[in-house]
Amino acid sequence: MLLPTLLHAQEATEVVDNAEDNLNLWTLIQQGGWAMYPLGACSLAMFFLIFYSWKETSRKKFFTVEQVQTASAATASKDYTQGQNALAEPNTLLGRALAPALPKLASNREKAENIFIENLEAEENTVSQWVTYLNVVASVAPMIGLLGTVSGMISAFQTIGRGGMGRPELLAGNIGEALITTATGLVIGIPAMIAYFVLKNRLNTAMIATAQAGTEVLETHES
Repeated sequence: MLLPTLLHAQEATEVVDNAEDNLNLWTLIQQGGWAMYPLGACSLAMFFLIFYSWKETSRKKFFTVEQVQTASAATASKDYTQGQNALAEPNTLLGRALAPALPKLASNREKAENIFIENLEAEENTVSQWVTYLNVVASVAPMIGLLGTVSGMISAFQTIGRGGMGRPELLAGNIGEALITTATGLVIGIPAMIAYFVLKNRLNTAMIATAQAGTEVLETHES
């Protein structure tokens, strides 16, 4: 009587061991179902946006100390052409925003400041759009995971309706799809949200420093 029980227990142990051996990343992706494809696209977009936005918000992309010093000296001596050349030589955000405004200093400083502010806002929007896309990924990825969860639960109820209540192994795939997609969406959404706020603060800090540097150049006109 004990022999069949022992054989059954051994077979169950072997099944569990085989399941653990087959549990790898590719198996989880396959078990996640259709939702893993858009989630995979979201993960690739997240990595690209993080690296690209980090590169675009580095301080050297906004201005350099040498650039500000050279442009300030040229503006103080009323040599606006040299000031424009000093700003345009390194391709920075300050140069693109301030260079068109320098010639206006000779006639109307207020107009020059308005041109600088308008150009600065336009440049900020160009950079911030990539950071905003990261926020979109952080919001969409958990929603896709939730949609995959709903899809998996619908499939589970359909399996139960077809007589699978007494066979839990038939529900494993549907429940696995529901849980894996939710977890994957959160794994993508949480770091994307953290990166969004970090990069947003990094951009705001760089923009404040750039505005101060541009104001410093403009103020040397009166000195």
